[in-house]
Amino acid sequence: MIDSITKLRAEAEAEIAAATSSAGLEEIRVRYLGRKAQLPNLLRGVRDLPADQRGEVGKVANESRVALEALIDSRCAQLDAAELDSRLVAGGLDVTLPGDPNHSPGRLHLITQTQRELEDVFIGLGFAIAEGPEIELVQYNFDALNHAAAHPARLWTDTFYVAGADDVSNPASLVLRTHTSPVQIRAMQAQAPPIYVIVPGRVYRRDSDATHTPQFHQLEGLAVDEGITLADLKGTLLAFARATFGDEREVRLRPHFFPFTEPSVEVDVSCFNCSDGVMAGGQRCNLCKGSTWIEILGAGMVDPNVFGHVSEHGYDPERVSGFAFGLGIERIAMLKHRVPDLRLFYENDVRFLRQFG
Repeated sequence: MIDSITKLRAEAEAEIAAATSSAGLEEIRVRYLGRKAQLPNLLRGVRDLPADQRGEVGKVANESRVALEALIDSRCAQLDAAELDSRLVAGGLDVTLPGDPNHSPGRLHLITQTQRELEDVFIGLGFAIAEGPEIELVQYNFDALNHAAAHPARLWTDTFYVAGADDVSNPASLVLRTHTSPVQIRAMQAQAPPIYVIVPGRVYRRDSDATHTPQFHQLEGLAVDEGITLADLKGTLLAFARATFGDEREVRLRPHFFPFTEPSVEVDVSCFNCSDGVMAGGQRCNLCKGSTWIEILGAGMVDPNVFGHVSEHGYDPERVSGFAFGLGIERIAMLKHRVPDLRLFYENDVRFLRQFG
């Protein structure tokens, strides 16, 4: 009987080693180790042997069973790994392929599109882009920009003060910047004249209605050099208006007041929606209200008092002059694309956003 067990074990080991699939290996296991297989039957027959043979035969049969079970487990692990590799190669998912159906990769938000268009215009005119912090010192946001101590913009009802720093008279207090103009001062502190920079970015004020939001975007411009005049400002803004609204546009300057420019002007662009204030159908233009002009930004010549805060960096008002301007990026986008309500930019309605791109 020992010879039969040894022969049976050798046959099983050969078949296990030659198995090429998990299913085939399971058939071998059932054939050699199943309830009705030969080896279990031999084990059950040990009790019928003479007493002097039971121990040795039982030991050989049990060792064979244990050895075959271990060999089957080892071979099963090998086959499972190989089959998994085959399935991964044959049916793998290439995550670099486009979706099915192919989904749109998206588009830039209209505000981002408009900001980049404006940046391109002014970069083409020789300006560089400057950036600054959105949480700003009162010193930079108001004091260095020639805002009087009693200026209403300093009030907590108009400006967001950072918690614990709401002393409106303290130049070290922190605010969410109300305009990107503070970067004018930071840029002049970092670079001696001449300087030509634009400053796009987010700003914050306590307003919320159809034409105002607590957060919005501005683009500030600053040019300082020897011999700069108001004519240079007008020529720069005319080039901007024609690049943005069309080659036939004109600009006009109206007297105004800003704390950090003197003289100060409001800038209008000729209406691109009508002819002499009248639409093609004969009705009054609803964009310019029949005036033929649309207000687009504020500007002016840099006040000498502003240069006084950076005089140690080479900004002597007796030697250099400059102009500054500031425009709302949302306002430009609203005018250019006929957006009726500023809040549409921030509601994330894809029906609105999909129209631009």
